[in-house]
Amino acid sequence: MSGTSEGPTPAADLDRSAVTVSDHISYHRVFAAAPLAMAVVDPEGLVVSANAAFGDLIGADPATLTGRPAAGLVGLASDARSRHAYREVLRDGQGRLRCTRRLKHPEGHSVWVQVTVAPLAGGEPGVLLSATDISARRELQARLRHLEMHDPVTRLPNRALFFERLTAALEAESYERSGTGRIGLCYLDLDGFKAVNDTLGHRFGDRLLAAVAERLTRVADEAGRARAATPLVARLGGDEFALLVEDSTGTEQLADLAESALRALEEPFDLGGQRLSSTASIGVVERHAAGTSATGLMQAADTTLYWAKADGKGRWTLFDPERNAHRMTRQALSSTLRPAVERGEFALEYQPLVGMEDGRLSGVEALVRWNHPQFGMLTPNRFIGLAEEDGSIVQLGRWALATACRQARRWQTDNPGEPPIFVSVNVAVRQVWDSDLVADVAQTLAETGLAPHLLQLELTESAVMGSAGRPLQALQALSDMGVRIAIDDFGTGYSNLAYLSRLPVSVLKLDGSFVRGFQYEGDKKALAPNPADEVIVEAMIQLAHRLGLTVTAECVETSAQATRLRRIGCDTGQGWLYSRPVPPDRISELLQAQTYAVGNP
Repeated sequence: MSGTSEGPTPAADLDRSAVTVSDHISYHRVFAAAPLAMAVVDPEGLVVSANAAFGDLIGADPATLTGRPAAGLVGLASDARSRHAYREVLRDGQGRLRCTRRLKHPEGHSVWVQVTVAPLAGGEPGVLLSATDISARRELQARLRHLEMHDPVTRLPNRALFFERLTAALEAESYERSGTGRIGLCYLDLDGFKAVNDTLGHRFGDRLLAAVAERLTRVADEAGRARAATPLVARLGGDEFALLVEDSTGTEQLADLAESALRALEEPFDLGGQRLSSTASIGVVERHAAGTSATGLMQAADTTLYWAKADGKGRWTLFDPERNAHRMTRQALSSTLRPAVERGEFALEYQPLVGMEDGRLSGVEALVRWNHPQFGMLTPNRFIGLAEEDGSIVQLGRWALATACRQARRWQTDNPGEPPIFVSVNVAVRQVWDSDLVADVAQTLAETGLAPHLLQLELTESAVMGSAGRPLQALQALSDMGVRIAIDDFGTGYSNLAYLSRLPVSVLKLDGSFVRGFQYEGDKKALAPNPADEVIVEAMIQLAHRLGLTVTAECVETSAQATRLRRIGCDTGQGWLYSRPVPPDRISELLQAQTYAVGNP
C-alpha cells in the first residue's frame, strides 16, 4: 500500500505556535488596557482598531471608530504639510510623524494632543497612531508666556509682545493678503512723570500708570468699534505707551486716535483719594507697511515724540519727512564738526566794511564757510549753533582767529602804500568760558605780527550785555591790549543802554532789521517806509557817539539806504551794496582799486 500521510506536528512547532498566539493575546490586552491613546491604521489610512484611551480622548466609542479615516479623527488633514508627511509614512512604512493638534471634544472643550505616527513593528502593513493629551502643559506654557509678554503693573502687552506683533504686521504675507497695506503708530510719553515718582513715590507712580493704561485701553476699544480692528495698546517701559494700528486707513485715523488719547488723559485721576492731573505728548507715524521695518518705524515715532515734547508738550505731532531730513542733516554735521577742522574743510570769506563818508574800505568781517564733502558749501547759520552746543566752537574759533589775522597781515604787507585795514572776527560766548581767549588772542597777534588795533572781535548783544565775572574780565583785558570789541546785532537783545557805558566796547553794529525799515527810494518793490526805524537808528548813533563808540550798519543794500545812514551820522556800512562775502584775493583787488562791485554810495 503506497501513499503519503500527514504525520503529527513536531513538539517544537507546537510550542512556537502557542507562543505566537500567546504573544498576540498579550499584545491585544496591553493595547486595550494601555493608558496611552492608540489606534492601528491600515495602509489606506483607515482605523483597524482603537483602544479605550483613544476613544476617551476624542470622546467616541472605540468600536465605532473601525473603518473611519484616522487623519480626520486627530486633525492630520488640516494642513498640507502634515497631510503629506502622514501619507509618506503610510505609503513607505518608514520614518515617523510627530505634530501637535488642537481637537474639539464633543463635550465642547478643546483638547491639545501630541500625535505620533510610526510604522508597525515586524514589518506589518499599516502604522500605529498614538496621541498624548498635553492640554495641561499647553495651559502652563500659555500662562508663562502671558507673564513673559505682559507688564505686571498695567497688565498690558509689554515691549517684547509689542515688537512681536509689529514685526508680524510688517511681514509682506501679512499685509499683502488683505487689508489696507498701511500701518500706524501713536507713541505716547507722560509729561512730568518723573516728578510724580520723586514727590509721591514709585507706588503712587505705578497706580498712575495702571490708570493711564485703563484709559488708553478704553480709547482703543472705542476706536475698534468704529473700525474693523482694535488698536493694540502696550507699555514699552517707564511711562512710555504705544497704540499700534494695523491696516490703518490714513493719517486722519491716527490723528483721531491721538486726539482721543489726549482728551482721555486730560481728565484728573483719582488715585486713592489723591487727585492728579496729567498730560502726555504723542508722536504719530502713519505709512505704507511695504518697505518699513520695525526699527525704522520706532525711530520715526521716537523722533516725532521728541518734536511733540519740544513744541510744548501736551500735544500730538505727526511725523514730517522734511523736518526729519533736517534733523538727520543736523546730526550728520554735528558728528563730523571736529574732524572737519582737522581735515581743513573750513575756509574764510571776507565782507568789506566801508566808511560812509569817504566810501573807502576800512575793514572786513571774516565769515567762516564749511566746504562739506556731502552737503557742499555751508554758511555759518548751518553749523555755528551745533559747534556751540558740542564745544567744537573753541577749536573752530581758534582756527578762524589765526587764519583771519594771518590774512590781514598779508594784505598789509602786500599793499604797503595803502592804509592797513582791520579784520573783524566773530567770537562765541562759549569761547570766553571754555578757553583762555585773552591768551589765544595774544599768541595769535604775536605769531602773525598783526597790530592789536587791526583786530576787532564781535560778540552778540545778548552775550555781552549783563556780562560779569570772567567774560567781563576777558573783554577788559582784550580792550587794554588794544583789541577793538564790537557788539553785533545791536538793538535786538537786552538793549541795556545804562550798562553799555561800563563795557569795554568800541563799536556797535546795528542789526539789519533797522536798516531794512528805511524807505527804498526809486525802487518799485520798495517797502513801506517806517519813520520809527530812522528815529531809533539816529538816536542810537547819537548815543553811541556820546559814549565814544563808532557805529556800523549791517545789511546796506541800496544807495538810498546808504545816503540816509550817512546823513544821520553812521560811521561804517556793510552789505551787498558794497560787496557780498568774497575770497581773500578779491579783497586784495578792492584794496588796490578802492572800488566795489556795486559802486560807492
